[in-house]
Amino acid sequence: MQITWLGHGTVQLRLPSGEVLLLDPWTEGNPAFPTGFDFDRIDTICISHGHFDHIHDAVPLAARFAADVVGIFETCHWLESKGIKATRPMNKGGSQKVGDVTITMTHAVHSCGILDGDKIIYGGEAAGYVLRFADGRAIYFAGDTNVFTDMQLIEQLYHPELAFLPIGDLYTMSPVEAALACRLLKAKKVIPMHFGTFPALTGTPAQLAGLVAGTGTEIWPLRPGEPVGW
Repeated sequence: MQITWLGHGTVQLRLPSGEVLLLDPWTEGNPAFPTGFDFDRIDTICISHGHFDHIHDAVPLAARFAADVVGIFETCHWLESKGIKATRPMNKGGSQKVGDVTITMTHAVHSCGILDGDKIIYGGEAAGYVLRFADGRAIYFAGDTNVFTDMQLIEQLYHPELAFLPIGDLYTMSPVEAALACRLLKAKKVIPMHFGTFPALTGTPAQLAGLVAGTGTEIWPLRPGEPVGW
């Protein structure tokens, strides 16, 4: 498949079938979003939680491409109130097949209020996802989270070969906590995200790579907008 990191916590996956998944869409106003990038197809959008930097463009993109939108029940209810009809609500521990992908919702340690006008409303809980594909491989997309010991259950249950982990610090875990997450998950490759977008997000892939050296996990830093094969 083709993986394109679009800055911050936004990731596009293009499957061999042509199907496109978009995770945590934040394009408008995202300082790290690649200049000139545009979408040609989106089949499924996955939302990890309701903060603006993860859900900001879900409504217009879902409407533009008639995409299915996966999220926790309360977040999907809010999206429906904004006119999105094709929601696929779920909760932690549950799985559903959307297109060619089996999507399982996992735990995350983070908040999930949705900014709606001048109010913050309840958006359920923050979550992560395990995405399982027809060839047997699995990806763990952590969303925004701190490390938590049940990451070892994610490894035992789903054996993800690739993980997307936030490393920026302040609003998520830093490279120190992310290094422990790497040990718990035992993923062959980890793509860092949610760093460098703002000055306060100080963690770097180089710091994480130094902390996991010799553990068997490769840190795979991507450049926004540049697709890679996996």
